[in-house]
Amino acid sequence: MFIVPLAVASKENGKSSLSTYIVHLKKPKEVFAQAVDLDGWYRSFLPVTIPSHRTRMVFSYRNVVTGFAAKLTADEAEAMKKKEGIKSVWPEKVYSLHTTHSPDFMGLQQNLGFWNQSNYGRGVIIGVLDTGITPGHPSFSDEGMPPPPAKWKGKCVFEGVCNNKLIGARSFVEGEVGPPADEEGHGTHTASTAGGNFVNGANVFGNANGTASGMAPLAHLAMYKVCGAGCSESAILAAMDAAVEDGVDVLSLSLGGGSIPFYMDSIALGAFTAIQKGVFVSCSAGNEGPSYGTLSNEAPWILTVGASTIDRSIAAVPKLGNGLTFDGESLYQPNDFPSTLLPLVYSGANGKAASAFCAPGSLKDVDVKGKVVLCERGGDIGRIDKGQEVKDNGGAAMILMNDKLNGFSTIADPHVLPATHVGYETGLSIQKYINSTMNPTATIIFKGTVLGKQTAPEVASFSSRGPSLQSSGILKPDIIGPGVSILAAWPVSVENKTNTNSTFNMISGTSMSCPHLSGIAALLKSSHPDWSPAAIKSAIMTTASLVSLGGNTIVDETNTTADIFATGAGHVNPSKANDPGLIYDIQPDDYIPYLCGLNYTDEEVGTIVQQTVNCSSESIIAEAELNYPSFSILLAESGGSQTYTRTVTNVGPASSSYTYEVFVPTGVDVSVKPEEIVFTEVNQKQTYSVTFSRQKNISLPFSQGLLKWVSAQHDVNTPIVAIFE
Repeated sequence: MFIVPLAVASKENGKSSLSTYIVHLKKPKEVFAQAVDLDGWYRSFLPVTIPSHRTRMVFSYRNVVTGFAAKLTADEAEAMKKKEGIKSVWPEKVYSLHTTHSPDFMGLQQNLGFWNQSNYGRGVIIGVLDTGITPGHPSFSDEGMPPPPAKWKGKCVFEGVCNNKLIGARSFVEGEVGPPADEEGHGTHTASTAGGNFVNGANVFGNANGTASGMAPLAHLAMYKVCGAGCSESAILAAMDAAVEDGVDVLSLSLGGGSIPFYMDSIALGAFTAIQKGVFVSCSAGNEGPSYGTLSNEAPWILTVGASTIDRSIAAVPKLGNGLTFDGESLYQPNDFPSTLLPLVYSGANGKAASAFCAPGSLKDVDVKGKVVLCERGGDIGRIDKGQEVKDNGGAAMILMNDKLNGFSTIADPHVLPATHVGYETGLSIQKYINSTMNPTATIIFKGTVLGKQTAPEVASFSSRGPSLQSSGILKPDIIGPGVSILAAWPVSVENKTNTNSTFNMISGTSMSCPHLSGIAALLKSSHPDWSPAAIKSAIMTTASLVSLGGNTIVDETNTTADIFATGAGHVNPSKANDPGLIYDIQPDDYIPYLCGLNYTDEEVGTIVQQTVNCSSESIIAEAELNYPSFSILLAESGGSQTYTRTVTNVGPASSSYTYEVFVPTGVDVSVKPEEIVFTEVNQKQTYSVTFSRQKNISLPFSQGLLKWVSAQHDVNTPIVAIFE
C-alpha cells in the first residue's frame, strides 16, 4: 500500500480546526542541559492565546532535529512562520507502509561462513519503526541471547514480556496509551525478518516448512510503533529521535511518503542525524513500480531497498481442458480440490469492467456457480477480495491473471478459495482458450513448496524505480533484496479466511526487502564495528550479484533484463559484503558541498545537517562528485566531457593492487586514470578519476554500464548510468 501524503486534521472544542504541524527552529546558541529546559524553550514559540501549551505540544525533538510538533490552526501556523528563530512550519504528512527460506537463498547457513564470522549479529541493536510487535511470538525468544550492551538506554512498556531479544518497545501513535501491540501484523513481520531468532517447524498453513530466522538472529530488537491509521510524520520523527538517544545501531523503516526535497523529508532529516551518530539507516524504496521515477527515501545517506523474488514458489498450476498447464502461485493449498476438470468462465464476458476485475458485487448476475473463474488483476481491488467475490457467488475456484503492467510477477497469497495467480501472457492464453471452445474447462493442481527456481532473483513489478527525482546524480535504488512472498512472524491471534490459524505469514512488498538489508547491515556492523554507515552501504553495493541462480541476467516483470533503475547495484550478497576489498567512505560533513550543489539555500542545508552552513564558502560539488559507490551522470547533447573522482579505502589485504575493467554504457566514451591502484596498508586511501563523454547521434533515454576494480582476491563493482538530456 502507498498513498500520497496528506495533512491530518482534528477538532478541538468543536470550534478551531487543528492539525499537527512540524516546526523547525534555528539551532540555539545555548545548550540545554535538561530536556525540560528545551521543552520550555520550544513552548515559548507557541501562540500566547493558547490556554495550555502542554495540550498543544505533540512531540518535542531533542536529537534528530531542532524543533517540535504541535497542534495549530492554519492561521496560527502562518503567524508562527514570522517569529524570530523559526526556520519552517508545515502540516505533517502521513506516510504509508510499503506493504524462513530467504537466509538460505542468500547463502546464510547455521554454523558456517558469514553468520559465524559476524556472530549472528550478536551485540547489535536494530530499531524498527512500524506498526508494533507481538512480544510472545517464538521469533522473539531470547534463547542463546546475551544481555543488551551497556550503552542501551531504551525502555520497554510491555509488562514482563521484553527480554534479551526484544529489549525495547514503545508507541508514538497519537492517543494510544499502553504497549505497542501489533494489530496489523506488519511490524511483527518486519522485525522478525530483520532480527528474529531461530524457530523450527515454521510454515504458513503447511507450506514453506523449515527453520525460520531473521537475517541477524542474535541481534537485539527495539520496536518503535509509529503507524496506526497511517504513519504520521511527527511520530516518525519522535521515534527516530528516541531511537538515536536509546543507542540503536541500525534503523529499519518499511514506510515512506513519495519523493520530496530532503529538507522537507522527515525521514531524510532524522536519518542524517542518525548517520552522524554512526547509526545505519535502511528504508524501503516504495511499491509504485514498475513506472520510472516512483521512489521514496532517496537521500544518499539512506540505503534505499527495492524488492526481488527468491527461488521458492508455492505452486498452483492451472490445467486447461486442452491439456495445457501454466505456472501459478497460491499460499492456500487445499488437499481436497478435485483434479477433475470444471467449467471455466471469464468474469468479464459480459463486457463490464467491474465484472472483469471481480469487483465486490459485480458477479451477482454472472453464472459462476461451481466454476473456475478467470479474473483480471487491477481496478483498485485487492487480490484476495476478488476471490471473496467469486466465493460469495458460488464459484469453485479463481484464476487471477495479471494486467500488462505487472507482467510475469506473481504472488503467493492466502486466498479464501482454491486459486492461482498467473502472469499476463498466461492470462491471455487462457482467454484465447476460453474463446476457442463452446465448453472450456479447467482445474488447479496444487503442488506446494517448490525450490530452486533458476530465474531468481527477479525484480518485483511493484518495486519502485529510479531515477531519483530529488537527485538524479545519485543512482537509486541502491540495492534489491527478497521482498516477494516472504515468510516471517505474524500475530498468533490472526486467522486466515480459510479458518486456519498460523503464527507465520507470507506477505510481499519493499517493506519485506528493507528489513532483510537492515539485518544484513547488523551482521556487517557486528563483523566490522569500526565501519561507518557509508562503508557498510558501500560493501553491500559493490559486492552485489548481477546474475540469477541460473547465471543469466536478472529479469523484471516483462521477463527481460531488468535495467539499472530497477536493480540499483544488484541483488544483495551478504557473504561477499563481509569482505569487499575496497570501500567508498563518506563522512557526514562530506554531504554539505553536495547539498549546496543541489541549489538548496543555506537554511535548507542547515536544516538537514543541524548546523549553520554558508554554501558560498563551501567547495560546492556536482551531485555525481559525491564519493558514492556508483556513477549517475547527466550528459547533454552539446555538453563536453565530465570527469569525476572517487576515493577508495583498502579493507582487504595490506598489500594489494587493482586494475580496472569497464563495461562501457552505449553511447558513452569512458576513460579511467590511473590504470592501476596499489595499496601497501590496510585503511590506506587511493583516488581515481573517470571521464565520460557523450557520443553523437544518441537517441536513448539512458544507458548503463559497470566499472570493475579487480585484484587477486576481490571484484569491486561500481555501476554506471548515463542519462541523456
